Amino acid sequence: MAYKFIDNYREKGARKKLVTHLESRGIQDSRVLGAIAKVPRHFFFDETFWNQAYKDIAFPIGDGQTISQPYTVAYQSELLHVKKGDKVLEIGTGSGYQTCILLELGAEVYTIERQEKLYQRTIQVLPYMGYKPNFFLGDGSKGIAEHAPYDKIIVTAGAPFVPEIMLKQLKLGGLLVIPVGDEKSQKMVTILRVGENDFERIELDTFRFVPLVGDKAW
Repeated sequence: MAYKFIDNYREKGARKKLVTHLESRGIQDSRVLGAIAKVPRHFFFDETFWNQAYKDIAFPIGDGQTISQPYTVAYQSELLHVKKGDKVLEIGTGSGYQTCILLELGAEVYTIERQEKLYQRTIQVLPYMGYKPNFFLGDGSKGIAEHAPYDKIIVTAGAPFVPEIMLKQLKLGGLLVIPVGDEKSQKMVTILRVGENDFERIELDTFRFVPLVGDKAW
């Protein structure tokens, strides 16, 4: 694949149109919209497919994975309510696009990917773009216990259930955003840790993610 890291008026204009589109779909958080406007999504595409980068669609990135639809990224990011300095665990680095959005929101990001090819690409591309999360290669369904607790956890793949091991890695007052369902569709779920063993759960809209694979998932 051929990648070029060029960001001109055409691409910046396309991002502005994408932001307007996301606003029309109900995304209201100005910080999330600002991050979408700033991160060059086309950097994650082979240049042959640049014309797809700012459409509101998911797109294959290899190894059976996709770069998430911009609306989905914005939706999950808005639900997280990221504050500057929040320690955020991202399950499923994938292309790294969602990672960049979290960093633009001011999070300290710990991100884990199980697919080695994707991991090897993101550890090169994101620092080149100026983004420096804490990268990990491994089974994200188990979280990253050695760096817990986290203010927020975001899962970017569909899980059959909420792994209890993730809940234990949340700080008191911490928030988990995770799509839960079968392999065809999932409900976006938010879980707030309100006590040592007490959690508040809300089910929201339906999405379709690639499956979360690992010891604590599929």
